[in-house]
Amino acid sequence: MSAPDFWDDQDKARATVARLKPLNAVIKPFDELQKEVADLDLLIEMGEEDEEFRTEIPGKLESIETQLDELETKSLLNAPYDGNAAIMTVNARDGGTDANDWAEMLLRMYSLWAKSNGYDVELLDRQDNEEAGINSVSFVVRGPFAYGYLKGEAGTHRLVRISPFNSEAKRMTSFASVDVSPEIDDSIQIDIKDEDVREDTMRASGAGGQHVNKTSSAIRLTHLPTNTVVYCQMERSQHKNRAMAWKMLRARLVRAEEEKREAAMAAKYKNMAKVGFGTQIRNYFQHPDQRVKDTRTGEQTGNFHQVLDGDIQNFLEAFLRWRVKEDI
Repeated sequence: MSAPDFWDDQDKARATVARLKPLNAVIKPFDELQKEVADLDLLIEMGEEDEEFRTEIPGKLESIETQLDELETKSLLNAPYDGNAAIMTVNARDGGTDANDWAEMLLRMYSLWAKSNGYDVELLDRQDNEEAGINSVSFVVRGPFAYGYLKGEAGTHRLVRISPFNSEAKRMTSFASVDVSPEIDDSIQIDIKDEDVREDTMRASGAGGQHVNKTSSAIRLTHLPTNTVVYCQMERSQHKNRAMAWKMLRARLVRAEEEKREAAMAAKYKNMAKVGFGTQIRNYFQHPDQRVKDTRTGEQTGNFHQVLDGDIQNFLEAFLRWRVKEDI
């Protein structure tokens, strides 16, 4: 990065900067931890002669243990694409309007988690429901180890609550599915034949004024061999939507290969639960009691609203630890 011509190729330079962020997210805390341990050694030595210094030792130890726990969790983010950004898609499933509302609640939950961790969120596509909520939404979360943390969110999320859309105030169950893929840059070669991809152009829907009605800027790509479909309409430029749609398609195909690899590893263990798109991974209860429980890891909390406000780190880390235990 210190080379004089580093920024001559801006796309390549940005890719290098992006690779640096997840590395610094581990190396810098590790360096700080080493300094903390050195300070502890000095504190113990001084504490042998001074009671005042001895009283500081327990607090220093607790701080070091906390930092060590955080580093051990990050050490679990060691899969090939864990350091990449995450492309997420949320779709409303069974449950009518409640499911559409639930999908929008999940979008808000992930956006708030990203914001609290200093991550950026870029909206790629959003299909609103006429009554309330959304039919589907795609977005990118960018930050150190975004994909590594969020990949365990892939699957079906179930909500049980008193429906705000039911005049009789009945308890309703609704479902939304989440898909997560790593964002892939051009340095990773994905063999996609042009004849295997069908491209459709159409007018974008939603807000946008006259531009929406007059231009066919939205792009839909269909990978025929796998029937993988991606759609992008957020940019006014058809060229930009096409570029993003291709990036989304490459990410989906990479994720499919990752799932095959994981399935082959899982086949070795009879008791390993299936992980992936289309499985019910977490239950969110707002009635009769408030709680959220992950069906795979057993991680749970009684603070329903705190989870919906983006406090999901405990679930993300529990999944990482659970995978290690299942692989042993």
